[in-house]
Amino acid sequence: MITLTAGEIALLIGGELHCDRDLLISKAPVFDSRLATPGTFFLALQGKNSDGHEFVAEAYRLGSMFSLTTRIIDGPCIVVKDVIEALSILATFIRTRLNKLTVIAITGSQGKTSSKDLMNHMLSAVGPTVAPTGSFNNDLGLPITLLECDERTRFCILEMGARHKGDIARLCNIAKPDIGVVLTVGTAHFSEFGSQRAIAETKSELIQSLGNEGVAILGTYDEFTPAMAALHRGSVLTFGEKGDVDVRAADVEIREGRPHFDLVTKAGRDAVGMRLVGAHQVSNALGVAAVGTALSLPLELIASSLSTAEIHSKWRMELNELDDLLVINDSYNANPASMAAALKSLLFFAQERGGQSWAFLGKMHELGESGASASADIGSLASEIGIDHLVVVNAPEYGSGAGPMQFHHVATIADAVSFVSHFAPGDVVLVKASRAEGFEVLAEEIKSCWVSRNGVDQ
Repeated sequence: MITLTAGEIALLIGGELHCDRDLLISKAPVFDSRLATPGTFFLALQGKNSDGHEFVAEAYRLGSMFSLTTRIIDGPCIVVKDVIEALSILATFIRTRLNKLTVIAITGSQGKTSSKDLMNHMLSAVGPTVAPTGSFNNDLGLPITLLECDERTRFCILEMGARHKGDIARLCNIAKPDIGVVLTVGTAHFSEFGSQRAIAETKSELIQSLGNEGVAILGTYDEFTPAMAALHRGSVLTFGEKGDVDVRAADVEIREGRPHFDLVTKAGRDAVGMRLVGAHQVSNALGVAAVGTALSLPLELIASSLSTAEIHSKWRMELNELDDLLVINDSYNANPASMAAALKSLLFFAQERGGQSWAFLGKMHELGESGASASADIGSLASEIGIDHLVVVNAPEYGSGAGPMQFHHVATIADAVSFVSHFAPGDVVLVKASRAEGFEVLAEEIKSCWVSRNGVDQ
């Protein structure tokens, strides 16, 4: 963060200063008091189940210089009417000051976090880069990420999520992105928006925010995203696997569950062999390659970055190699597109290892009225592509199965774990559901039971 005094921050956000105005702030704020360190300040947020004002003392003890609060506390603070609004004002100011910073914003119904990790790997090889930890893609996470930038930062990567119309436009007012990437428009958050067209309109707010000097990067995996080109007067780059796009993948193969392809741009053609799992990573890689192309990075650097990058965000196609068992933990989130991609990856691994495929699936949230039919389609897909065992946990909407696939309904995670006794050496297990289902617990239980059963180390 640009070094500012407490007095300067109070003046910028219109807050009441109740601390030494000469306190120096050199680090981005924290909202978890346990993460406070010298040079930070603490955001006392009011949540549904907790009040950040109760943790200001702990934050101060760990090094926080002051707290941003909505009432006077017993300790150094700046009092404002709304902590999130004050944070946004401060981030907007910092963005204005950093006029040499290139901001790349990513949105899309799936793939944002994987693309962010890939892009961070690529751009870090070029210059100092800031990217969000986890899914910092809202009114809280995005300003904090921006505030991590300082005069040395060359690139800032931002994820932009939305649950309502206008959410992305508001984030863009803070971030002023130079490059806007729309990966795809799917059906995630269908319950909030009501239609795929409404989702597209909200995602397009990113493209509409770009100035004439900005670059719009658009996927070609649905009918809505390419049409956003009409909303931008500046440069547009498209990516996909068709021959008429600017950045494309040719000769795509999946080896050991990982994509291999030739990256083709106007600069030429170069081979990419990804470490990431799943055919769906091709589209994420191409979006990142399009950003590299927009920044005039050498094709060789782009291709080598895509080939060496690894995903650092938790529970996203995370491979856990045990003794004669592979557990794929993809429990962070789920929607129909990512479910289909994960099942296909499971099948690839099982075929290569010669064992049976086990898919443990939970509910997909936020699909609205389409949820039941979308889940039934996933159940049918699992059978059609040849998954051996489908275990659904408290999710009858996946149907009852058909064909040779063994279909199992259970009520709880504990019930699901009992199937470990049926695993055989060489089997491959996928664990996937929406974040609220807590399937990371299931993944850990499966691993522990297998290790206990076989008496081996992980």
